[in-house]
Amino acid sequence: EIREKLGTAGLIEVPPTHTVKELWDAFLKQKTGVKESTLKHYGHVKAKFFEYFKESELVEELTTERMGQWKTHLLGCIAKATVAGYIKETKTCLNWAVRSGWIEKSPLAGIGTGSFINRSKDRIVSMDEYRRLLDACPCLDWRAILALVRIGGLRCPSEVVALRWEDVNWERNCFCVCSPKTEHLDGKESRIVPIFPELKTELEALFFDPDSEGREHVINRYRDPRQNLGTTFAKIAKRAGLPPIPRPFDNMRMTRSNEVYNYGGSHWESQWLGHSARVRADHYLMLTDEDYRRAAQWETSPVTSGTVESSCGSGLGKTRLEYRAG
Repeated sequence: EIREKLGTAGLIEVPPTHTVKELWDAFLKQKTGVKESTLKHYGHVKAKFFEYFKESELVEELTTERMGQWKTHLLGCIAKATVAGYIKETKTCLNWAVRSGWIEKSPLAGIGTGSFINRSKDRIVSMDEYRRLLDACPCLDWRAILALVRIGGLRCPSEVVALRWEDVNWERNCFCVCSPKTEHLDGKESRIVPIFPELKTELEALFFDPDSEGREHVINRYRDPRQNLGTTFAKIAKRAGLPPIPRPFDNMRMTRSNEVYNYGGSHWESQWLGHSARVRADHYLMLTDEDYRRAAQWETSPVTSGTVESSCGSGLGKTRLEYRAG
């Protein structure tokens, strides 16, 4: 109030005030050149923000305490990984407000984003289940979709629907995958993936199908982004006599990631699945029943004797330990 009076008298310069609605509108307006899916995601974050805050509130009146309360509120009704995404994008919006001179400091500064990792719905999709799903598919397109995800390890729907027949090299037994998710990273715009035997069977069946003649893309019946592949998959799983599979496409890709990693190691897995070692460790690798079965048959060779040198951080120097079996 005093500041406004001083500003009216011309004694100080009062920066213009903005509502949080004006902030979000201006922030999204300048987000040009980004994917439609990114803008849609920001729209979800904005909607969730205004479930708690009023559109008429002033940006400069947002406090760290209130932002912390909002985060606590979200954690009470949404998964932690989802909340982390909401906080991250809101931080981006408020940091833009700082750079634009709307506020001096972000009220979310000092509030942790949280973890994006959520492994609670991880589930291995076995080859037996995969074959039962194939048998329950309504068409060749769906068989190819499942094969590209479960055997090829592609992201669905982005990488699956983008695949074209000209990307498939039958002679070299491989195909090129364009990745919208990683195209902004240097050298990660695409990757070369082998045509595994189980995948080749489904691709050849679709390629020689009369309906595919003259088609540019491998998958044609399910290219509309408004189509919910998850809904159709649930019907296929039910027809196959399987229980509901959470996040089916993520879990099929995750299953393939583990198979490739166990068979060919980290180099094959990173190159063919298209993600970093950190992402693999955080979101893909998991222990299976087969791992425990193999461990139960693993006999460790006993160490008979040796020495260990340990450097202590308390200034006591190195300690030499001698040990002998028994």
